[in-house]
Amino acid sequence: MDAYDALMNYERQTQALAQVAGRLGWDQETVMPREAGPQRAEESEAMEQVLHARRTDPQVGDWLAAIDENTLDATGKANLRHIRRGFERTNRVPAKLAGELARVTSSAQRKWADARAEDDVAAFVPVLEQVVALKREEAAALADGGDLYDALLDDYEPGATQAELQAMFDALRPRLVDLRDRIMGSEHHPSALTGAFDEQRQMKLTREIAKAFGYDMARGRIDKAVHPFSSGSGLDVRITTRTSPTDPFGSIYSTIHEVGHACYEQNIDDDYLLTPLGAGVSMGVHESQSRIYENQLGRSQAFTGWLFGKMSDAFGGLSVPDAEAFYGAVNRVTPGFIRTESDEVQYNLHVLLRFDLERKMIDGSLAVADLEEAWNTRFEKDFGVRVASPSEGCLQDVHWSVGLFGYFPTYSLGNVYAGCLMKALRAQMPEVDTHLAQGEPEKATKWLTDNLQRHGGLFEPKEVVTRACGGEAPTEEPLLDYLEEKFSGIYRL
Repeated sequence: MDAYDALMNYERQTQALAQVAGRLGWDQETVMPREAGPQRAEESEAMEQVLHARRTDPQVGDWLAAIDENTLDATGKANLRHIRRGFERTNRVPAKLAGELARVTSSAQRKWADARAEDDVAAFVPVLEQVVALKREEAAALADGGDLYDALLDDYEPGATQAELQAMFDALRPRLVDLRDRIMGSEHHPSALTGAFDEQRQMKLTREIAKAFGYDMARGRIDKAVHPFSSGSGLDVRITTRTSPTDPFGSIYSTIHEVGHACYEQNIDDDYLLTPLGAGVSMGVHESQSRIYENQLGRSQAFTGWLFGKMSDAFGGLSVPDAEAFYGAVNRVTPGFIRTESDEVQYNLHVLLRFDLERKMIDGSLAVADLEEAWNTRFEKDFGVRVASPSEGCLQDVHWSVGLFGYFPTYSLGNVYAGCLMKALRAQMPEVDTHLAQGEPEKATKWLTDNLQRHGGLFEPKEVVTRACGGEAPTEEPLLDYLEEKFSGIYRL
């Protein structure tokens, strides 16, 4: 067996163990007994130490050194690129630190959920201080004298820098704020959907919608969790959603969003299963799939026309009279507190707030003990309303509890990518609205499978988006133009 074959066999086992570790996280969020938290933290730490040991095993370095890249095809070179990058990064982080991070974040996730339920920031601050301290230590090891935040960001969007993202976000903000202000000043405001909506019927409808978008239930499942998420890759990709008896859109659109993530993982070329190429290439690209499924497709006038009929059948008469009013209800712009429930116009403003605050926690200019005050002050400045409770403020997201610093900006980057992809999709499939109006979004999502999803990690993030867009590099303009056109029509600007 030559060095490349030996390396790939070893990597396949590592990938399989990583999937098992991920399943522990899914179990914790869905069906794990409440009192099992302390034991699960130790189990997670043990799994992380095993994975860290495999990823830093000196024989991986020996195999990498022995392989002649000139003998490999494009797939082999891409596998090598990912393995080498992971090997070099993981070797910079001591095994003890990796294990401690896994243990503390597992515990912090449980404490966050309890603190959120009780609106008790003080109960969460001590463990978040531990997480931030450990992430700063990890960042210092990874940065090797460079920028701490960029070192963390590289885990989620390889090659991106905070300076690059800041420039993009600075270009987004003025037009977003101007559009929001014009919307708020409009004389026409769509009515909200009101009423009581049976939660079992919501779950039944979300499963039907998930299948319509192409989610393969034979290789997945839908459960409920505090914070919706997608987990796994290849032949086992699971999602969660949440329900509210007064807000069916939360369930429907959380599901469509997570289906976007899940379909990306399910639709990667089967030849890449349990290899470095068998997962989404970055969180920005991943988020482009969830956001284009949820927004450009799922919140379009064509699809909401079909959804209006389905919801009328499922729940009886609705509080809005027709499909046009329903489209307005789905896309209402309101000064809400919750990022995951935000409209498309204001969503990125939520992300920019988190991007700025987490950078300050990592560089040390914002103490964790001062996070709540900093959040509330910034939120009132950006959105014009005061935060009513911590669960609507700094406790609403799970990300910091599990150490995902550098993750938040990929949400807005994903929106930018989604804007570019939708422009290309419409150019190549002008009949897309006809399919959506018939409840057949899978015909649009197949375009995404063929042009982006199937490649997995074969190309770098920007490259795979540029290829799907016919050679056009991603910019923020298509997203901003889409938002202007859509909401100018809804609000009669």
